[in-house]
Amino acid sequence: MAGQIKRMIDSIVAQRAKGNPIVIQTTKAKLTLKGVRSDAFNDTSPDDPAVIAKLKTIAADFGLSV
Repeated sequence: MAGQIKRMIDSIVAQRAKGNPIVIQTTKAKLTLKGVRSDAFNDTSPDDPAVIAKLKTIAADFGLSV
């Protein structure tokens, strides 16, 4: 199912930021520092199991669920 990574990133950002534009940008920056460029994925990007696992770990670190 293509686009799962994009949906996971969007979910992490939305849960963490709760609409605050500053927190949105800092969350995307933290994802980049952890090795996931949020702007590199879109709805048609193929799902990479390694990136999905990394996002699940990042979400757990943030105390979120995806």
